[in-house]
Amino acid sequence: MQTAPPDNTDIEASRFLAGLDADWQRLVTLVGPCAIQRREQREPYEALVRAVAHQQLHGNAAAAILSRLMASFPHDGFPSPEQLATADETQLRSCGLSMAKVNAIRGIAAATLAGTVPSASIAADMSEEELITRLTSLKGIGRWTVEMLLIFSLGRNDVLPVDDFGVREGWRLLKNLPEQPKPKALAVIGEQWKPYRSIAAWYLWQAANLGKRGALMPDKELVE
Repeated sequence: MQTAPPDNTDIEASRFLAGLDADWQRLVTLVGPCAIQRREQREPYEALVRAVAHQQLHGNAAAAILSRLMASFPHDGFPSPEQLATADETQLRSCGLSMAKVNAIRGIAAATLAGTVPSASIAADMSEEELITRLTSLKGIGRWTVEMLLIFSLGRNDVLPVDDFGVREGWRLLKNLPEQPKPKALAVIGEQWKPYRSIAAWYLWQAANLGKRGALMPDKELVE
């Protein structure tokens, strides 16, 4: 995950999590203060289109597709909902999008024009569950995608994506468990992380990455 300089909430959350137990303290010490890269200037419409482009692809491949998509429209910046809703199928497919993704992106654009996908300002007044219920009604948009939108585009600090492999793997490694917790079990465990469950998820992603490098054991130190 990308990082950014921590703000006051992130620092407070890091201290809160470090105070939960010795394992959390060790993880926070290894990683340092939370530094989530949020993109709160990005509208939900754009975030959802980008998320669909990234589905089941390596990040570099998705970035190349999005670059071609943006270049195929006659203006600077991200294509508007009007442009994508009426775009020719051949034009979108030539960017590298599958037919399923073309249909999903068109659906997001049409739903934005209809008001189903809210603007960032409207979304700010909606609860997490309201947004999840509304946006998962769109083709190609699942709960996990909306949770990523909530965390990284809308800046919500208390969202726990329990279906995320990296989050569950991070918890398994942090607690030296033989297997990952089931999503429902992790949701119960995560109650103690309120009101900073998004930040907890970020730390567990870091734990999963550290585990791949063998750097999460108590006698190891994080080496950049």
